[in-house]
Amino acid sequence: MHAAAPHARRPLHRLARRLRRRPALARRAVAAGAVTAALLASTGLVPATAADAPSGVDVTVDAGAGLGTVPDTAYGLNSAIWDAHMNTADTQDLVKAAGIGMLRYPGGSYGDIYHWQTHTAPGGYVAPGTDFDSFMGTVRKVGAQPMLIANYGSGTPEEAAGWVRYANVTKDYGAKYWEVGNELYGNGHYGADWETDEHADSSPAAYAHGVLDHISAMKAVDPTIKVGAVLTTPGNWPDGVLASGDSADWNHTVIPIVAGKADFVIVHWYPGGSDAAGMLTTPSQLAGELQQLRAELAAAGAPDTPIALTETNSNVLMDTQPTALFAADTYFTALESGVFTVDWWNTHNGVGAISTAPDGATDYGDMGLLSSGGCTGSVCEPPVNTPFPPYYALQMLSRTGRPGDQLVAAQSADALVSAHAVLRADGDLSVLLVNKDPSASRTANLHLSGYTTDGSPADLAVFRDRSSSIDTTTGDGRSVTLPPYSITTVTLHPKGGTASALTAPGSPKVTSVTDTTATLTWSASTGGSPARYEVYRQNGATSELLTGTTATTATVRNLIPGTTYTLNVLARDADGRLSRASAPVTVRTTSPASSTCQVSYRLTDGWGNGFNAQVTVTNTGDTPIDGWTLSYAFPDSGVSVTGYWNAKVVQSGRNVIATPESYNATLAAHGGNAVSFGFTAANSGAYSPPAVFRLNGTVCTTT
Repeated sequence: MHAAAPHARRPLHRLARRLRRRPALARRAVAAGAVTAALLASTGLVPATAADAPSGVDVTVDAGAGLGTVPDTAYGLNSAIWDAHMNTADTQDLVKAAGIGMLRYPGGSYGDIYHWQTHTAPGGYVAPGTDFDSFMGTVRKVGAQPMLIANYGSGTPEEAAGWVRYANVTKDYGAKYWEVGNELYGNGHYGADWETDEHADSSPAAYAHGVLDHISAMKAVDPTIKVGAVLTTPGNWPDGVLASGDSADWNHTVIPIVAGKADFVIVHWYPGGSDAAGMLTTPSQLAGELQQLRAELAAAGAPDTPIALTETNSNVLMDTQPTALFAADTYFTALESGVFTVDWWNTHNGVGAISTAPDGATDYGDMGLLSSGGCTGSVCEPPVNTPFPPYYALQMLSRTGRPGDQLVAAQSADALVSAHAVLRADGDLSVLLVNKDPSASRTANLHLSGYTTDGSPADLAVFRDRSSSIDTTTGDGRSVTLPPYSITTVTLHPKGGTASALTAPGSPKVTSVTDTTATLTWSASTGGSPARYEVYRQNGATSELLTGTTATTATVRNLIPGTTYTLNVLARDADGRLSRASAPVTVRTTSPASSTCQVSYRLTDGWGNGFNAQVTVTNTGDTPIDGWTLSYAFPDSGVSVTGYWNAKVVQSGRNVIATPESYNATLAAHGGNAVSFGFTAANSGAYSPPAVFRLNGTVCTTT
């Protein structure tokens, strides 16, 4: 994204610039919000009043369903060279107090105009005291790591290599993470041109090969650094879009070229929503979008490539309580999906258009965590460095989980309450609860699996609407009142003797997969002699035991073809106590090795929030079929069929049934003919391809 005004006299609000240059995005955000509002109304998920607030919300936490470890880079933040306050002592103290572990520099799209040697950004504004060495002083004082944007748009691999040399050889800063450019898909190739790119070829293939050139030059200086490539987030523009002359969209062009060569990939996520209620539903889409991205990486042979979410924010009410709730939900959702850093845009950003939040609070249109002290007309922000509500959301994250703690599964029965949980290194269990209702409290009733408390009072921390601080107290940890528009952390303490001394088994690796089986291997637990290892499937916030073994390998059987499973391995000691869960591993079973039918599913066009697909059906059996029914299901709930041709397509929820027209009802035996039909669909978020197709009830081989 772009830079915002460094002060009130430079009214170049970052988001406004983005939307003016990308009017389709602005329209899409409004449309998405309207759809969200309609869905909320149709399902009854509208804000309740105090009089009719439900008596309780069931929240289930499974301490044995591990979702990975909180990285030391988890809670990140952007820093921009047009921000004159970015390196002041007050800012440093506030950033450190928020638990920030990653600072990104030199600021969004400025990364593609910034020249580190001269500390200049032609066409942009550079504030005093924002040079690289000053930034690294902040990084060190905060105790964070830098994420540095090497200039792809107007720079060269040699310039980037020089920066690596200065940072890590001359100054010994140990800067590990480097991005190659910012949002290069905004370089004009798809019509929108907010990102500087002076290369004659602006195609995704040219960018991907440019990434390889940068990696080669930069790692020749310091082979220990990690270099990342820019991707698009599935379901967000320009994902799915083909420009003139392209054979594939951005991701499907870039990923095969950089797979196995780039150390990580970068995405940004500004999900839109026209109002608070719409915006607060969007974090539920993020897990599916990241899963789809992982599938794209896996298809290129790089399934374990780390993902960094280096920019995120809401598109509405950006410095108010609703966005604080959005921030807490987004950070944990991304981290639970395996992202190694989530970097908020921005430290300071600048005042923009003035509006009013549902609770009556003033929104200054500022995407910063901290006030810049600017004015729009006669309306002025609070003094510089006054924390906005999203700042306290990040503090609440740090109260819930710190680097080295384990994310575990949590689930709420109420769509207006989000739940996330962390099993701490010291044995405590912290549950973060977000009440998205602006007017009514909720009572969260916690149900724990795999964890026994000592019965002592829980530690409670609450950040509520209109607060300028976090309240702390103790209380009942099983039934907790959640004020309207609030973030609450409940920390429970373990009963002595209930935890096993065994360490978690090592991260499982998938060694083979068929349509109905998956074989895993892992390294042994330490801290004792395991009596047995057990493989569990995550099913929401509960775990299902699939198999057990005394070895460090196991084959899970009786799986469903074309289905995605998330599995953990736990060790059980001689006293029957389970260790902590291993890191999760995701397995997708294949379609059947052989069948009497075959289906091909192919996307033919896309535009970010919609796509066209073609489905081809072949009868490979011995008997002709006169009259066929093809059934399948979309993995993601935000996909809806809006049109079709060469077949009749009916959708109910995620399930789809296609039946022939009169002219293509016959499928000859032995692949004698194939029938193709197509459909158009709208998507809100991810739109992964269907995994299982059934022709007249038979599961088909899928290509």
